[in-house]
Amino acid sequence: MAISDIPEYAHLTDADVEALGAELDQIRADIEADRGARDARYIRNTILFQRSLEVAGRALTVGARDRRLWWAGATVLGVSKIIENMELGHNVMHGQWDWMNDPEVHSTSWEWDLTGPSAHWKHTHNYIHHKYTNVLGMDDDVGYGLLRVTRDQRWKPFNLGNIFYNTLLALGFEYGVAAQHLELGKKRKTPEAKAQFHQDLRDVGTKIAKQTHKDYFAYPVGIALLTRSKTAGRKALTANLTANVIRNVWSNAVIFCGHFPDGAEKFTKQDVDSETRGEWYLRQMLGSANFRSGPVLGFMSGNLSYQIEHHIFPDLPSNRLPEISVRVRALCAKYDIPYTTGSFPVQYAKTWRTIAKLSLPNQYLTGTVDDAPETASEKRFKETPEAHLVSTVDPVTGRRKGLKTAIVGLKERRASRRSPARA
Repeated sequence: MAISDIPEYAHLTDADVEALGAELDQIRADIEADRGARDARYIRNTILFQRSLEVAGRALTVGARDRRLWWAGATVLGVSKIIENMELGHNVMHGQWDWMNDPEVHSTSWEWDLTGPSAHWKHTHNYIHHKYTNVLGMDDDVGYGLLRVTRDQRWKPFNLGNIFYNTLLALGFEYGVAAQHLELGKKRKTPEAKAQFHQDLRDVGTKIAKQTHKDYFAYPVGIALLTRSKTAGRKALTANLTANVIRNVWSNAVIFCGHFPDGAEKFTKQDVDSETRGEWYLRQMLGSANFRSGPVLGFMSGNLSYQIEHHIFPDLPSNRLPEISVRVRALCAKYDIPYTTGSFPVQYAKTWRTIAKLSLPNQYLTGTVDDAPETASEKRFKETPEAHLVSTVDPVTGRRKGLKTAIVGLKERRASRRSPARA
């Protein structure tokens, strides 16, 4: 089953966890004290760059008779939408720039270029997801109520369509985001809950109508009237549609790489009922995954290539996550905690492998509900149920031997058991 005792799974004592928390608090304090002009310049330059790309993308598609020019326009427009979604909308609404007291880039005023209302997203994402990260039954991002992504989720015949559902989710990801807050399968028993649902439904309908009108009516019709060409209007419409799909697929890929590759652990609710600050930090570190990136890939992912750091410090400026990652890596090494990362293609492939694999019932899979690439618990290490897991110190080297070492040791023991069988 999912992890039920986070410190024990991590092979840390309570004192270790609180010491780790104190060191992470110090990183936060250092970054907050250092925020200033270069950070403000970064976000304002990003806004200018994104808006310039949007204008360029739309201009390239106006009356484009050459297919290559149309593709260039649609792609540039798609990139502008990615930046608006990932590096601007997501991060601004996390409050990463609220310290500037600039109403243009404040979490309370930003409305992003997506069909999901920002107020809804800030509740389901900023509050629910980041507070209850990967907690089964609490965090709807664990499969989005659609996908089976851990063996802890009971298999149903519906799950046979896992790959198909995720393909549709990727293509129309903004609509998945819009629907998530509505919790469509939830029963509302009180008049107040039913009234709130109908209000939320109206809010989503209003935002979808606004986005649809902008992308698929107002702009294409305006281009058709300007150029006196229905063909030009149709090309503008299809360019907008293509740009939205580009943005949707990319956003889906980046977000999934942060939550579903091997090593992004899942947790039980009992784990968080009385969780300390240090334990919350530790859960974020164990439940998130990074992918390696340079400046361009990092920027295009909204710096969510540093998902571990983002989950530890969701409201610190995204441009600071690369430097924060150096210190977080050092802490992982100090406490012998895995720092889950890999190349972007490998991490994304692992998410699809998990989605494909878990479309089948557990009896057709290798591994167990306590010890599989996508599902683990503290029981994977225990020789007996009564055993207690803590870190030890190598008397020769003085090096801490914790979770990372335990995982390596487990793999070595498995390999040694398989070797005689092969012989």
